[in-house]
This record gives sequence, C-alpha cells and structure tokens, in this order.
Amino acid sequence: MAGTLASKAALTLLGLGCLAGHPALAQQDPGSAPPAGTPPVSEQVDTPFFDPAGQPAADPAPETRVLIAEVVVEGLEGHPEAERLEIAAYEAMRTIPGSRVSRPELEADLAAIFATGWFADVRIQPLDGPLGVSLVVTVVPNPVLRRVGVQPAGEIKLPEEVIADTFASDFGRTLNLNTLQTRMQALQTWYTDQGFSLARVTGPSRVSPAGEVELLVREGTVDGVEVQFITSEGEPTDEQGQPIRGKTQPWVVTREVSLEPGSVFNRRQLEDDIRRLYGTGLFSDVRVTLRPVAGQPGNVVVVLGIVEQSTGSLSGGVGYSQSQGVFGQISLQDTNLLGRAWDLGTNFSYGQFGGLGDITFFDPWIKGDKHRTSFRARAFFSREIPQIFQSRNSTFKNGDQRIKGADFEVVTNDPRDIGGGDQLVRTNFDNVAIQRVGASVQFVRPFNGGDPFADSPWRLILAFGGQEVTPMNFAGNKYSQAVVGATKSPDVVSRNQVICIAYNCASENQLLSFRIGTTYNSLDNPRNPTSGNFLSLSTEQFLSVGSDSPTFNRIRGSISHFIPVNWLKIYKGCRPGPDEPEDCAQALGFQLSGGTLIGDEIPPYEAFCLGGGNSVRGYFDCDLGVGKSFAEFTVEYRFPLFSIVSGSVFFDAGTTFGTQSDIPGNPGGLLGKKGEGFSPGIGLIVTTPVGPLRLEVASEDFTDEWRFNLGVGWKF
Repeated sequence: MAGTLASKAALTLLGLGCLAGHPALAQQDPGSAPPAGTPPVSEQVDTPFFDPAGQPAADPAPETRVLIAEVVVEGLEGHPEAERLEIAAYEAMRTIPGSRVSRPELEADLAAIFATGWFADVRIQPLDGPLGVSLVVTVVPNPVLRRVGVQPAGEIKLPEEVIADTFASDFGRTLNLNTLQTRMQALQTWYTDQGFSLARVTGPSRVSPAGEVELLVREGTVDGVEVQFITSEGEPTDEQGQPIRGKTQPWVVTREVSLEPGSVFNRRQLEDDIRRLYGTGLFSDVRVTLRPVAGQPGNVVVVLGIVEQSTGSLSGGVGYSQSQGVFGQISLQDTNLLGRAWDLGTNFSYGQFGGLGDITFFDPWIKGDKHRTSFRARAFFSREIPQIFQSRNSTFKNGDQRIKGADFEVVTNDPRDIGGGDQLVRTNFDNVAIQRVGASVQFVRPFNGGDPFADSPWRLILAFGGQEVTPMNFAGNKYSQAVVGATKSPDVVSRNQVICIAYNCASENQLLSFRIGTTYNSLDNPRNPTSGNFLSLSTEQFLSVGSDSPTFNRIRGSISHFIPVNWLKIYKGCRPGPDEPEDCAQALGFQLSGGTLIGDEIPPYEAFCLGGGNSVRGYFDCDLGVGKSFAEFTVEYRFPLFSIVSGSVFFDAGTTFGTQSDIPGNPGGLLGKKGEGFSPGIGLIVTTPVGPLRLEVASEDFTDEWRFNLGVGWKF
C-alpha cells in the first residue's frame, strides 16, 4: 500500500498535463480542433492529488524529487524532420534518465522545449513503469512553412522578392518561431530603410496547418500637417507670450509638403519636403515634430516649426563693364511679397557710357498649377555701347593711315550729306549707343507629368517679348548709320565706309518675338558641378509689325558635361585620412555651344558676338568675331586649392564659320575681326556668399597678348 501511494503521489506531483501554446499560434484556423487528448486549460495547471480515502491530500514540499527512469518524446511520427526536432526537444531538457527532478524543474524543461520555437504544443506526462517514473514528452511541431503574407497591404507595397529573399532558407522547413521573429526584424529593417520609420511588423496573426503565416503591419499614417511659426530659439510665442505670427501664407509652406492626410508617413519623403522648403529661400530653419493622435495608434500629425528669415534687401555698389565703363548700381528686392513667395525686384545702374533699369516680378509656382509652372515678367530700359561696333585690338586702314583701336563713328542722318561711291561724308565722333525699351513674360514648366513633387530634369520654356530699339549717341541724338575707320582728322570718310546700324537704316526698330525652348539638368551641384549634364535649346521667332520691324529666327543651343577626376591633391580634403570623408570637388568640364540666324532682315546689333569673359576669354567682348552663325568650345579643369579657393586651367575656341559678311554692313569684317580663334588660360575662383568670383588671365591664341578677366560665377 505504501509503495502504491508513493507512486501515485509522484505521478500526481509530475502530472503537468500542460498544453503550452505560443501566443503567436494560439489562433488556429476556424474549425480546426486541438490535438487529441488535449485537456481544457483549466485542467492544465496544478492538478491536485488524492489519498486512498478519496480526500485531497496536501501538496508535497516543492523540493520533493522523483527518480526518472526514462524520457520519451512522442508526436513526431512520420514528420520529415522528426530526428532534428526530437534532438532539439531532448537537448532543451535538463532532465535525463537517472536524475531526480522536482515539479519546478519539469516546468522549466517544459518552457525550454517550447522556447526552441519548433513546437506549437508541448505536454509532459509522467507514467509509472516497472523501472520507475517515465516522462512522456508529447509535442506538436509547427507546420512546414509554405507562404508568408503581410496584412494589411495598405499603401506600402512590400515586394514579393523581399519576402522570398528573407525567408528563402526557411521555406519547405518546419516553422521556427524564433527564426520567424528574426525574419520579422529583417522586414522591419527593410521598412525603415525605405523611410517608413513608423511602420511596425507584428504577429503572426495567423498560422495555418498548411504552413501559411500572416504578419501584421501597422504602417504609421499622417493625420495632418500643421504650420507653426517659431523663434530662432524654437519658441512658439514672443516675449509677451503671444503666438508668433509669420509673414508667409501657410499654404506656401504646405504646398511644398508632399505628405498628405491619410498617407503613410515616410521619413525620406519628409526630408525631401524639408529640402524644398529650404530651397524657397524664405526660411532659415525648419523643425519637425511628430505629434501622436490620441486613440489612434500609429497616427501622427506632422508639425512644421518655421523660422522665417528676412526677405527684403537693399544693396548698392560700383563696378566696371566694357559697355558701361565705371558705373554705380542700386537694387531693391522682396522675395516674399505679400507672404506668397512672390519675388519683386528693381535694379538701376548708371555709368560712363550708359545705364539700365528694370523691374522684375517672379512667381515660382502659379497657385493651383499641378505642373509647378513658374511665371516671370520684366520691364526694362537700357542704353549701352554695342560691342559689335567696337574693336580694341584690330588695326584698320583709312586711306594711307592705319589706326589701331578705332570705333564706329556716327554719321549725320541727313541723306544729303551722304553721297555715292567714293564721295566724302561728314561725321561726328560720339560713341554709338543702342537704347532698348521693352518688356517680356516667360513661363517655365517642368516635365513632371502633373506631379509637382516629381524630380524632372527637363523644363519647357515659353516666352514673349517686345522692345523698341533706338540707335543714338549719349547726347540723345538718334542715328541710323555708322562709319568704319574714321578719325577726328579728317572728319569725313568715303561713302563705302558707311553702314546701317539698325534694320532698314531706320532710326527705330520694333522687335516682337516669341521663344520656345527646353533645358535638361542632371548636374550634381548647381554652383560647382563635378558630374552630370546641362542642355539648353531654343528657337526665337521675330515677327514684323511694320516697315521698320524685321522678321527673322534665332536658334541657339549649348551642352555642358562634367567628369569627376582626382588628378591634383593639393587641398587636404583630397587626401583624407583613414576615417575621414573625401572633400575634393574636382572635375573636367566640357561645353559646346552654337547658334544661327535665319532670314535676311537681321539688324546688325542682333548678330552673334564672340570674345569676352563668357566666351573666348583671351579676347575682349566681341573682339573675336561678329557673325550670323557661331560655335564655341571650352574644356576646363577645375581643382580645389584651399577651403574657399579653387584653380582652373582652360582652353576656349570659337568660330563664326565665315559668316561675318552675312551681317548687313559686315561690321566684323570692316573692323578687322578675325572671326575665329582660340584662347588658353588659367584662373582662380574664390567662393563668396554671393557666389564664386573668378579672376582669369588668357591669351589671344598663343601670342603674348594677354587679357585679364574678372567675373561672377563659373563660365558654365
């Protein structure tokens, strides 16, 4: 009797009869039954035992131990991976035959078997045998993994190849819940890498007997976008506690934000939005806060803290240009007119030989236009010396006298003073000036397919313009003809040296035109590119509106290409240490440009000019040639020297293709301009807040005629 009672006590002590279902596997397919013999949950814990009289007996002491004769794992019969799973169950247990164990130790073994992740159900049943107590470990293995799905699909389209690659080594094998958690973390990493930093992968929500696993994804949704104006210290109120009121209209901010209410939050998308906000030039700082929405897990409100910067400016200065001589300049500008991101500016300059003034209005994004079309309007007045009618380095022949550096001189408008053939005519010696008064409008539309946030390198340009052009001197007298090679003594020249300054020898020309063009920009940096291309093509048609209004067409294009190189390592950023990033903006740049004028009614002042700081740099402005067609080529090597100083070595070349004589009066030929040439040179570029300043020296061909050039911005 005593032995029987002891055996019963041991069996009852170890009678865990425990169904251990992982929470992830707790939800079986509807209608699927639990394994045969599975007791109710209420019967799976702390089973009491009874004495022979049928009365409940007191629990034995926790330290009571029972001798285990054998351990048997069951439930894997016919499973394709039975041996591996059986070994996993045995290795997880600390209980081995011959050991004495207590109930807590068996509970620990039960948890350890389940912790292997291979089993959906684990039960330990003690049985009394002839040699002692036998432990029967009944396991239900997880199904063989066949498919993994993600619910809900939502806006985030998890590519099938990502799932296939992530679970490639798991398909066709028994599902391991530990491995599944690792794979879920890999999917979580994929979402994060794609910018979905609020997305969370959880589950599984369902594991079917057929091996189909469903995971849950909470995407993280934008509930709204709010604009809050703050101080530079990040405070939303001023010193008096009043909310900061910004000048900018809130819609100017939110239209740059592609995140919309109801869309999935994406960190990369928000970073692009912030870059666009900085690109407007209206804000000195943008701070982002994600505010959770109460009662809606995963939903956030994107709060944009905006620090505005001053958008009004008044500036002035003095300078020098070949067409104006020494001049003074003053400009006034507001880049956020009425808080609508409109740019209104006016500029006036006056110099020795001329002056100009204009007023410009620019809307970077016509409100409500999904194509992000911009609009620019300009009205202008200018009076400048046209370099077409000047030469600094040519030598001209006037009878038996050779005069270097002569200019065109204006002849009286009185036709009675102009004879025929070799008859002498009277001249005066004021400089020829061209006065222009006009206006233009321009529309620029990106090829974005109606998506204002699409990054499109192509732009379409449509422009209309009109102007009245008046040849005159700086005394205000209008003239229509000029003389080549005249000097103050004598003050008359032969008739064959007289040409028309304007079309139809008129005192005024009216020019009316429309222009269609396109640009392509894939440069990596707009100020100092090291790779990419820039292409510009346009055609401008001039229409006649009267007898003194010419009809002709101007076609022009250019292409620039940059190749990153690392030839010179003078700057320390080109020689980084083991853990230092490279900072070596160094490139080989190429530019090819050209154009032609189509038609016979071409005013000389509209001819193409070659030579100057933005052309063939060894020649003064327009000193190389004046033609109906032209082409220019430049190759330039740019390399950093110090933190804000770079160097350049370049070679320019240009030609008019022998078309100087196709310009009415042949001003380039009469002035002795070569029409083609080249120019090697070197330069220094200093980076300043207003842009790069370049100081260059270049020669005319390979002669000792050198020219210094000071410019703003790179040539291309």
